Amino acid sequence: MDRITANPKILGGKPIIKGSRISVEFILELLASDVSEDEIIEDYPHITKQDLHACLRFAANTFKNDIYLELEMA
Repeated sequence: MDRITANPKILGGKPIIKGSRISVEFILELLASDVSEDEIIEDYPHITKQDLHACLRFAANTFKNDIYLELEMA
């Protein structure tokens, strides 16, 4: 994860795209809101598709574990 970093002095230590003040959380929220990768890159030209994919990999890795819980159906 060479594109993602965390620094307690930047955004309270949230994971960010290295060399920016853009959090992984913010990118995930944009993608979840149907903002396209191209739109994000247009609005934040210093961000690359590789950075966006690194955010997704970071999120996927965050949820990996060996504990499985049964979820209740609502």
